[in-house]
Amino acid sequence: MKVLPMGERALLVELADGSAAEALHAELLRRRAAGELTVREVVPAARTVLLDGLDAPERLAARLPSWEIPPLPPRAEDVLELPVRYDGPDLANVAALWGVPVREVPRIHAAAEFRVAFCGFAPGFGYLTGLGGLPDVPRRATPRTTVPAGSVGLAGPYTGVYPRPSPGGWQLIGTTEAALWDHARVPAALLTPGVRVRFVPEAR
Repeated sequence: MKVLPMGERALLVELADGSAAEALHAELLRRRAAGELTVREVVPAARTVLLDGLDAPERLAARLPSWEIPPLPPRAEDVLELPVRYDGPDLANVAALWGVPVREVPRIHAAAEFRVAFCGFAPGFGYLTGLGGLPDVPRRATPRTTVPAGSVGLAGPYTGVYPRPSPGGWQLIGTTEAALWDHARVPAALLTPGVRVRFVPEAR
């Protein structure tokens, strides 16, 4: 763990990997809810956690490395199910990388339980982990200029769903009609850090 000052009231904590970042994020939220920590925002990323709005960041920076961070706790909520049509144009690319027939990619993906590790890139976009044991999927050598909203893609160890049309280089394996971002909903993002997700295949 490496703790870096960020301005006058923030800290950036660098961790060894994504699992450590998720565990620290969960522990920080627990301590804040218990009144043991005063912080305005706790923002996880791939291997970092940002704490913003601290009253005495230097004191917390000195204490953080000595904390015992428990393993990531299970979420009490039900698993969020996202219907998906496995009709993406990059199914064959992913199948070749994994060394399986094309028809196996949807089965493998739908059998996994994912967890939102962190959010970013666009409002409502979650980086989902859960495909352990499989080779990471490289981004496309040439990104697409436009990826349709609802596209389900793979990149590195992550699965993600594009909440709106945008350029993108992820390998696309399917499509969902789920609304990932809705200003009228509280919270507006369907996927928030820690949420458990399963993809449920629909008939093509």
